[in-house]
Parts: sequence; structure tokens; C-alpha cells
Amino acid sequence: MFNSKDRVFCDVGFYKSVAEMEQGDGEVKKRVAFVLIDGLGDVSIPRLGYKTPLQAANIPNLDAIASAGINGLMDPVEVGLGCGSDTAHLSLMGYEPRVYYRGRGAFESMGAGLAMSPGDIAFKSNFATLDEETGVVVSRRADRHFEEEGPILCAALDGMKLPSFPEYEVRVRYATEHRCGVVVKGPKLSGNITGTDPLKDNRLLLQAKPLDESEEANHTANVVNELSKEISRILVTHPVNAKRLAQGKNIANLVLLRGCGIRIEVPPFEEKHGLFPCMVAPTKIIAGLGMSLGIDILEAPGATGDYRTLLTSKAVAIANALSAPLSPCPNRKKVELRASF
Repeated sequence: MFNSKDRVFCDVGFYKSVAEMEQGDGEVKKRVAFVLIDGLGDVSIPRLGYKTPLQAANIPNLDAIASAGINGLMDPVEVGLGCGSDTAHLSLMGYEPRVYYRGRGAFESMGAGLAMSPGDIAFKSNFATLDEETGVVVSRRADRHFEEEGPILCAALDGMKLPSFPEYEVRVRYATEHRCGVVVKGPKLSGNITGTDPLKDNRLLLQAKPLDESEEANHTANVVNELSKEISRILVTHPVNAKRLAQGKNIANLVLLRGCGIRIEVPPFEEKHGLFPCMVAPTKIIAGLGMSLGIDILEAPGATGDYRTLLTSKAVAIANALSAPLSPCPNRKKVELRASF
């Protein structure tokens, strides 16, 4: 499978919803594997005769599943509403996004391994390239293949201090590709602000702005704007960027702060549905969403969430979970979300 950029953006999430609670007649409910191939539909490609990759591909297994099952179309939230992965997944898990959604930043950050407490704010963030003279974001993605350098730069940013706001704590963790999670901890923070991402290359870097007239939102925007400046100050002199510059590569001298959000407070999946769930989700934003719902995250070595992912590893992880006795999920990723790192 491929799209116009010769990449696959779809992510496969396996969900095990296990309800082995005995009914009145002693019958044991069946176990369920919910396979969600996010983004598989894709778009039509001119060089494929304006077919989608799925239409052009040889897919005997998917064809067999479709021919033996029930097929249809659904809108995750409402007709005509184009959803992001986070809101669509939230809705498919049975949670109304209009009620519970509080921004995607918390999902990305929690999935990357950052603890969040009530009052913290978080961002889904990109390492990017900034023209310091003009303030133009030359590239919103400094490098999609950032697995070695990304963690190094995140370590340099983690625990950084803000000169004008020393009471705030900043935590940074690498996620995937060019992405990282950023959490800010401290008093009087609001998730109701805009981000700094201009959304397209070759546009001016944005300033965070309050989305309401509250003192907290206005204060938070000021904190975030200083955070953006301090991040660039640290990154521009980092040896990783000096090496990239010498190699003729884009430097990662900016982190775009996107999707400001707070940790959602929701009824746990088990409590809401009467099912014992677990998930394979190498994409950090989906893993963080699962954690927010009280869903156990399974490890699947080699599963990356991009076109290089090892699908067999996902299949083995979920097959092991489905065949295990009813107990804490095997090979479970243990994350204490309320801990302080």
C-alpha cells in the first residue's frame, strides 16, 4: 500500500474487549478483537488511474473478510464531519467527543510516557525548522526519520526552565518520527489557548493566544510563548543541529506546540461497557487516548505506527491476549499516570 508520498499513514489498532463474566445461565461471553486500520481509505492517486491505493492493491485477505461479513459505512461522530484520529477513536470507543474531548496534546504526551495531573497542559509537538531572521517556519517537520536524534534533543529540553516563569516545570518526551510530547506543570494554567503551528510550510510562526477572556488563558498564552522562544534558544546551539547543518540537512531549531489539551476525566472503559480491554497502539496519540480510558497498552516489538511497522508483532500480541486467562493482560506496558517523573 502506498499513497501520493509513497508512505502509509494508516495505523492498525487492535483492541481486546474481553468479558468473561458469567451470565445468569453460566454462559461465558465471547472475546472480541476490534481491528481498526486508521486512514486506510486514503485518497485517489493520479498515477493509479485515480484509484485509491486500496482499490489498486491486491487484497485477497481483506476481500475474504468482507465477503464473509457485513459491510457498511458509518460516520464516527456525525455526517459530513471530518474527524481527526483522536476524536474518531474516542467516539468509536463509546465516548462523545463533544462532551469529553479536551485537545490532543494530552494523548500524545501520555502516550510518550509523560505523567499528567489535573491542571497540567500538554502539546502534540513537531520538531521543525525555523528561519530565525524572518520568523518563517521553513519546514513543519525537520525530519520524519528522527528516531536517533529526537530523543537526544528531547533530553536536552526536558526539565528546562522559563526565566520569567520559574514556578513552572516543563517535561519533554520523544514520541515518533518528528513528534514529541510537551507537558507544562504549574499554577493557573488553561488549555483554552491556540498553538504556535502555522499548519503549512513557509508561513510565519504563530504566537499562542487565549481563546477566552479569562486571566488563566491569557497568562497561559504568555507562558507558552516564552516556552517556544526558550526551546529554540536551546536547540539552535545543540551539537545535533551543528552536525545536521554540516551534513546539509534541515536543522531542528523549533518545536511547534500544537493541540493544547488537558487530561480528560472519563468513566473507565471497563466501568462504562462492562468489558476488560487492552490495546496494541504504537502511535503515541492513540496509546495515550487508551490510557486516558483505562485501557491496558500491550507491547508489540517492532510495531512503529508507520509504514515500517511489523504487523505480525501486533497480531501475535493480540492473539496472546485473546488466548490468556482472564487476568491482568500479558506483556502489559505498565504506566503510572499519576506518578511524578
